Amino acid sequence: MKRSTKVGVAGAAATAGTAASTAAAVVGGSASTIMSATAGTAGAALAGTAGAAGLSGGAAIASGMATVGSLVGGGMAAGAVITVAAPVAAVAGVAYGIFKIFD
Repeated sequence: MKRSTKVGVAGAAATAGTAASTAAAVVGGSASTIMSATAGTAGAALAGTAGAAGLSGGAAIASGMATVGSLVGGGMAAGAVITVAAPVAAVAGVAYGIFKIFD
């Protein structure tokens, strides 16, 4: 099996694991539960950039998670799962690309 394939499979598994653990923590939870489960993650920073203009801190993060979640027909919990898994998927994609070039 090629190294790039192994890296791709590992990246997909890491992304799925991150998404599953975040989903288990936030689905059905209140906004405060979602915020505490994602506090300090790269996903929270990513959600903060997607937040409504003029907001800062927790309000920007909550707004961003709700905005991202609405893109897939969900709410803040769906946005939390997406924003927490996105950086893991991005790193896995870059690693796969680098290995694919050298395979």
